[in-house]
Amino acid sequence: MLLLDAGVWIAAKDDRDRFSEPARQLVLGTDRAAAALDLTLYEVANVVGAVWGQPDVASGLCRSVSIRCERVISVDNGLLDASLGLAAEHGLSAYDAAYVAVARRHDWTLVSTDLRDLVSKGLAVTPDAAV
Repeated sequence: MLLLDAGVWIAAKDDRDRFSEPARQLVLGTDRAAAALDLTLYEVANVVGAVWGQPDVASGLCRSVSIRCERVISVDNGLLDASLGLAAEHGLSAYDAAYVAVARRHDWTLVSTDLRDLVSKGLAVTPDAAV
């Protein structure tokens, strides 16, 4: 199972993003199972809807997350505790740490465009590595 973070979904809509094509392959592909966090929907809505000013595109992309992903994981107390520990250990935001915590809990591969905080620390792979 691939856990696709918000950056992957956003890159799939941004032709200027260096991971645009492999991200598109991951979000449109059906040969590998995918999952997301409920947090992903808010992050996508924020960037595409609020920052880019494209709420209709954001809404459609969020629907795509829900359709494509076999599982959309919600926070629970155990996940929150694990996220806080990972945030402290790796110098991550609670948001990034939540992705890592879910990937570890389920033994999934985390796919991210976040080179600085996740990929460089060996906590995630890039979309082109996951294709």
